Amino acid sequence: MPRPLHARIDLSALNDNLAVARRRAPSSRVMAVIKANGYGHGILRVARALRGADGFAVLTVEEAAALRGAGMRQAILLLEGFFGAAELPAIAQHGLTVVIHSRDQLDALAHARLPARVDVFLKVNTGMNRLGFNPEQFGAALGRLQDCPSVASIGLMTHFAGADEEAGIAAQMAVFEALTEGLAYPRSLANSAAVLRYPQAHADWVRPGIMLYGASPFADRSAAELGLRPAMTLMSEVIAVQHLRPGDRVGYGGTFVAERPMRVGVVACGYADGYPRHAPTGSPILVEGSASRTLGRVSMDMLCVDLSHLPQAGVGSPVVLWGEGLPVEELARVAGTISYELLCALAPRVPLREIP
Repeated sequence: MPRPLHARIDLSALNDNLAVARRRAPSSRVMAVIKANGYGHGILRVARALRGADGFAVLTVEEAAALRGAGMRQAILLLEGFFGAAELPAIAQHGLTVVIHSRDQLDALAHARLPARVDVFLKVNTGMNRLGFNPEQFGAALGRLQDCPSVASIGLMTHFAGADEEAGIAAQMAVFEALTEGLAYPRSLANSAAVLRYPQAHADWVRPGIMLYGASPFADRSAAELGLRPAMTLMSEVIAVQHLRPGDRVGYGGTFVAERPMRVGVVACGYADGYPRHAPTGSPILVEGSASRTLGRVSMDMLCVDLSHLPQAGVGSPVVLWGEGLPVEELARVAGTISYELLCALAPRVPLREIP
């Protein structure tokens, strides 16, 4: 018998979530963000499910080449551009679009002799202070791209630091609009949070990421409220049951101490599978569809769950770690992290099973 842990990937949920993005931004083209192996869901699997997207956004030339090899003809955007001039011939060969965010990239592009011209998005640092040209550098950078013989088309973009938080996007939008006023280039601004909350930022291209996978980008609104469905459900089973007496301890370090007689289930899932080791006692979990809690420290291959109130549960009982019935953001919140990290950290040893 194989180990019961697996992640179920619901392809229809991916497509439904893309439809939500289209409804929220009906006048924009959709650049589906599928970097980090499709947020842990499998990049080619996600691309096939989201074939109706107008484009894909990835991190590396290798990811983009794999998409082209799988027959994806949409625009493919390299979100951090290229990491060295040696990548430019492959970028031109595969017809990729590159983000230009630094003077080094401008210099490399200006000196390149390529088999075809490339499309670019000039990135503006409007306040996140991560990548992009500062406002005082923007005009000169745009001028160099306009004069560059290797450039086919130019777009303008920025990235919001607080679209999912109270800070919002107003300050960054004001900077971007002041810089780009009167310029007729296509624009790309909105991440998932801005797609869902700020129609004024939709522009020509939106770049939804986490929402496509059925998780909410907001702390105060659930995915279900936003009309999103979880694409990944991490599932396992109870593989053993322990009967505790008052004073018995659970797991490494004995951090959980039973105060009464208890039934404890051992679940085939641990931090080597991508479940967060730092998830505390009381983290939410489902057993046979009923809510329960984890107990003690998460081990490499196992974790423990309270079965005291579930007399019907035992060895073989199905367990949901996150996904359908248990939003991944709920576990993330209790564990002090975000849903992005949990999805992206799913270990390669966890089998992925598609459902249409």
